[in-house]
Amino acid sequence: MTDKNRVVIFDTTLRDGEQSPGATMSHEEKLEIASMLDEMGVDIIEAGFPIASEGDFAAVSEIAKQAKNAVICGLARAQLPDIDRCWEAVRHAKRPRIHTFIGTSPLHRAIPNLDMDQMAERIEQTVTHARNLCDNVQWSPMDATRTEHDYLCRVVEIAIKAGATTINIPDTVGYTAPRESADLIRMLLERVPGSENVVFATHCHNDLGMATANALAAVEAGARQIECTINGLGERAGNTALEEVVMALKVRHDIMPFDTGIDTTKIIGISRRVAQVSGFPVQFNKAIVGKNAFLHESGIHQDGVLKNVETFEIMRPADIGLNETNIAMGKHSGRAALRAKLADLGYEVGDNQLKDIFVRFKALADRKKEVYDEDIVALVQDASANTGDDFLQVKHLRVVCGSDGQSADLTMIVDGQEQTVHATGDGPVDACFNAVKQIFPHNATLKLYQVHAVTEGTDAQATVSVRMEEDGRIVNGQAADTDTILASVKAYVGALNHLIVRRTRAGRDGKEISMYSH
Repeated sequence: MTDKNRVVIFDTTLRDGEQSPGATMSHEEKLEIASMLDEMGVDIIEAGFPIASEGDFAAVSEIAKQAKNAVICGLARAQLPDIDRCWEAVRHAKRPRIHTFIGTSPLHRAIPNLDMDQMAERIEQTVTHARNLCDNVQWSPMDATRTEHDYLCRVVEIAIKAGATTINIPDTVGYTAPRESADLIRMLLERVPGSENVVFATHCHNDLGMATANALAAVEAGARQIECTINGLGERAGNTALEEVVMALKVRHDIMPFDTGIDTTKIIGISRRVAQVSGFPVQFNKAIVGKNAFLHESGIHQDGVLKNVETFEIMRPADIGLNETNIAMGKHSGRAALRAKLADLGYEVGDNQLKDIFVRFKALADRKKEVYDEDIVALVQDASANTGDDFLQVKHLRVVCGSDGQSADLTMIVDGQEQTVHATGDGPVDACFNAVKQIFPHNATLKLYQVHAVTEGTDAQATVSVRMEEDGRIVNGQAADTDTILASVKAYVGALNHLIVRRTRAGRDGKEISMYSH
């Protein structure tokens, strides 16, 4: 492969992905995901928006110090204080980058009330300032796909002359179709002086379900950087999914001869971890990483796969890190087997975490005939979501339900103090949630309550997802148990614990910054 055919992978899970309502990650979780991305071979990690909060600044700064291979990038609006703050956060990276942006479409020019000439001056000033601080500068015209072509060419030329080394073309609202995406990149390469000296990038949102197609079309037209997120996480319908573009380029190398340098065997592990820490589970039929991606229900499909797996599979599970020689897990399995299984599933755990998961595993194995991979993943998620350090902890639950009414007796630990209440409700889950609210009064509203069976059978674990909102703060909680009601309470309490963290963070950092991002 020549450099001309090298496609750079720019992952923005920790910035754009975390902007999904409720997907906020802790400092430690961000460092963990960044380390996994670095090990996976991601070229550039957009670690956050340093001026947004002290927490964001601290995470970007620490990731910059710890990264071994990847370029570490921070986002900044077209304002000098933003750029200075971004540089302070990334400057200790082995390979730092400043990414600055401004909305260039008519709709977005109206937000700062700048005319075309005023915005052009702002772009020249801010890109020049960024380049004086850092020799690796990326510039993005937000809502580029709805910007007048003549003006887009004009401002891209200004950014290049001011020192930008990467020009990113964002489809901010997911409006573009693949042909338009390709035509836009070709136009810029043909019309803008100096375009041959910079890397063009594509950043596609998935509002119409075409993000991956748009990104690949842009690459065929000459873009050499794809901005994406793990699991397609991101605002609204999300972004181009890293796993989709990487595997598409690998599988269709015959018509798209491009190299990414990504270790694809790491995909499933990081996909599951991001789903866990973000609280956004991967849908079963999600391309590449969904639970059903390598399952076959139809008799015709099953027969074909048994005779030759390539009849209905264009890639192998091992390509993304799924182990095809599964270890059978049951009540007689030991810690070594559990650790090996966790490693196969993409989880590297410490001794203390393994001890906790092993206790949960043994308890589950005593209740279930078979323990599947999905059960073990659920155990890891539940162990991470409900810890002994949480402000709120569920200690005991007894539920009575039936035609005569529903009630719950709940004991919880609140900041180290034990409390017990009795509550009723319209159904067992409602009674339990009412009990939690008696112990810990709050004004958060329940926005989502979902129950998924992890595996088949009446003894299956249930994974419960809860989403809540309070004063514009959106938080998620997730828990798993063979007792669906208990899992529901754990998820509800987990969301409240995240809300407490958000309250504390808002109090420490001050008012969250109002921002527009591509």
